[in-house]
This record gives sequence, structure tokens and C-alpha cells, in this order.
Amino acid sequence: MANIKSAIKRARQTIVRRAHNMAARSALRTAIKNVLIAVDAGKKEEAISNLKLAVPVIDSMVNKGIIHRNKAARHKSQLNARVKALA
Repeated sequence: MANIKSAIKRARQTIVRRAHNMAARSALRTAIKNVLIAVDAGKKEEAISNLKLAVPVIDSMVNKGIIHRNKAARHKSQLNARVKALA
């Protein structure tokens, strides 16, 4: 445990930030999973609508620093390819 006042505050802030980041990452995973579930079920319209909801979530996670921009691009590309393959 930290002894210095500034280190104690830092430890406190880290706990709050970690909880916030974990919640944001969970929302990201859920958005991606919703697209994949619709694709696996063969529901093209639902997959397209879920993809339209997931893309802004992925982009906002990049802006918040939760994931790297290349990872976001990879997710968007792979999800888009899976949805287009349903045709």
C-alpha cells in the first residue's frame, strides 16, 4: 500500500478508472457479440442493424483509449466481411 499522499490518491484513481475501462470494454465486446450472434443465426437484417450500432461503439473505444485503432479497424473489417458473406 502506498504511504505518500499523492500515491494514495493515484491508487484510488486507478481503481475508479479500471472499473470504468472494464465496463467500456464489456460494452464493446457485447456490441461485437450481438453482430456475430445475428450472423451465425443467418439473420441478415438484424446483423446489419447490429453492425450499424457496433461501429460507433468501436470507434468511441478508440477515442477513449480503450483499444488501439488497428484493433478497431480489424474488428470493423472482419464484422463487415461476415455480414456481407450472408448474401
